[in-house]
Amino acid sequence: MIRSFEGTEPDIHESAYVDPAAVVIGDVTIGPKASIWPNVTLRGDHGSIEIAEGANIQDNAVLHEGVEIAPYATVGHTAIVHASVVEERALVGMGATVLDDSVVGERAIVGANSLVTEGTDVEPQTLYAGTPAKKLKDIEDPHWNQAGDRYVELSRRYLEGSKRLD
Repeated sequence: MIRSFEGTEPDIHESAYVDPAAVVIGDVTIGPKASIWPNVTLRGDHGSIEIAEGANIQDNAVLHEGVEIAPYATVGHTAIVHASVVEERALVGMGATVLDDSVVGERAIVGANSLVTEGTDVEPQTLYAGTPAKKLKDIEDPHWNQAGDRYVELSRRYLEGSKRLD
């Protein structure tokens, strides 16, 4: 479902993939080759949501209140990002929560089910995990940083090869 809020409509690039089961409301911008998967909620009613080129927001994730997702970043299944920034090729793991005024640095990973507390700066090229999330180690260009590329390719397959059957 794509809908306006108080006269503001989402701006979705023609090459983006937005699954029909996703909810995109209000002040939301989705860039080229970005992908928004089933049951994602992007609620741009209290601050804008910016999804950059090639970024992917996976099934059941929720983004709200002033979120920036940089190019080729990944927000994993059931993750929550609230009023925060996820930088280029960073990964927010499945079920993780990133709270207000936090920044997930470039090529960083937030582990599955972790809680990034308010105002945390996750350093670039590090792994943070736990509740609350703490730095576990520095990482060097893990294969997870290519998730954005893989999801661009997968979204192309969905755009070309799927159809509604109901």
